[in-house]
Amino acid sequence: MQTSGEHQVQEQVQEQVLDAALVRAQYTPATTYLNTASSGLLPVRAADAMRSAIADMAEGRSPDSLFGDVEEARAAFARIAGVPVGRVAVGGSVAVYSGLIAASLPAGAEVLTAEGDFSSTVNPFHVRGDLKVRAVPLDALADAVRPGTALVAVSAVQSADGRVVDVPALRAATRAHGARLYVDVSQAAGWYPVAALAADADYLASVAFKWLTCPRGAVFFVGPQDPEGFEALTPVFGGWTAGEKPWDSCYGPVTELAHSARRFDETPGLVAYTGARQSLAVVEELGVAAIEAHALALADRFRAGLASLGCEPVPSPGSPIVSVPELGAKQGELQGAGIELSNRAGNLRASFHLYNTTADVDRLLDVLSG
Repeated sequence: MQTSGEHQVQEQVQEQVLDAALVRAQYTPATTYLNTASSGLLPVRAADAMRSAIADMAEGRSPDSLFGDVEEARAAFARIAGVPVGRVAVGGSVAVYSGLIAASLPAGAEVLTAEGDFSSTVNPFHVRGDLKVRAVPLDALADAVRPGTALVAVSAVQSADGRVVDVPALRAATRAHGARLYVDVSQAAGWYPVAALAADADYLASVAFKWLTCPRGAVFFVGPQDPEGFEALTPVFGGWTAGEKPWDSCYGPVTELAHSARRFDETPGLVAYTGARQSLAVVEELGVAAIEAHALALADRFRAGLASLGCEPVPSPGSPIVSVPELGAKQGELQGAGIELSNRAGNLRASFHLYNTTADVDRLLDVLSG
């Protein structure tokens, strides 16, 4: 007879088993695709929905109904991030939301960033010109927060090499010094339990075309839950869709901003969100916990295989991104063999996701072994 504890463990294991039939039905890679850190594969239902929407527009049918897809996608991301839908804005670029936060800071404010972080996360703070932007090594970020630090901006998972940030430690440091925390989860949302990050961050942003397997052009931003932080953000990029009643806000200045984070919306690229609605539904059906367990197992299999080849990747425990120094030059050879991955600063970057298999890992290792 099973004890209650054994039963709970078994249920947890079952919850983390990926639905392989659903994956095969929705994702149809024509290559050994190990490049999700650059761009994820679209599920079939997203591609079909977008084709249908484009056909309707080509034939003169109104695209207004597609705004419903935007709201469904917004609600799906809110569920994945574990936040109220009223905290979620939609747009087309993480850089825009980095710029929104940058615009809210007073002149002379100190912004702390990680060395080598992704440009969309950090560049808007640099181009203002009147902020004090300080970059430190990633593993020193929490210790570098000090009195007078206004904001820490960082990617939860580093694009270049997959290193995972200790966000709780960073949150503790920012709270101790009265700083705010901005976390870019573009390399995390879709495989990582971002609800924990959203609970720790004041601001959170994510593209959706990577691990959430959405089309390019769908981006989500989670605004602060506290009134002070919310009101401090001026919706400088907002247009008519930022109004409480968008269709009454088409002309002249918007007289009543949305009472939710929708005030921070960019006017959405509708077809992208038609696809995003379907992609996010697939991610929810598969379950982030199951996706995480699957992707990390494949990454660990690759790391073990690299060790047998005498190669040592950049340490990135708990990440599905594996970056191998000095092997970036092999990208062309691997691509010729039908294996898609990236060359980042001379490092070979492989990223493993829900549609990958152990056969994909073994094929990559076989080609690398010569």
